[in-house]
Amino acid sequence: MPDRALRGLLDTSVVIDLEGVPLDALPVQSAMSALSLAELAAGPHATGDPIERGRRQRRLHEVEARIEVLPFDERAARTFGLVYAAVASLGRQRRGRRTVDLLIASTAIAANLPLYTRNPSDLDGLDELLEVHVV
Repeated sequence: MPDRALRGLLDTSVVIDLEGVPLDALPVQSAMSALSLAELAAGPHATGDPIERGRRQRRLHEVEARIEVLPFDERAARTFGLVYAAVASLGRQRRGRRTVDLLIASTAIAANLPLYTRNPSDLDGLDELLEVHVV
């Protein structure tokens, strides 16, 4: 098995299922994008089930306490232009629900970090820009 990366950015799909991911599949130091935090903050409001709402709220608090949050800053915003162009060149959808995935990828690229995901197809077309680890 290859050595674990020292640092990496976790996609929202990984953060949501953090308890189900083997520790050795993750970087030594994990970060997440502020965009993932936004998705997690919306999660409790996206369900009518009070028990599930409580689970999502607990997950949000645990993740905030354990994982560094990287901002979507000017560098990430500029990097999004490259990401958009790469995806557009393949004729893939680059707006709508995919936008947040691509903005998270832009955050990873701008920070020069590999991205850990459970949904690698969301990142098709970014092979030359981004190191992706599927967990």
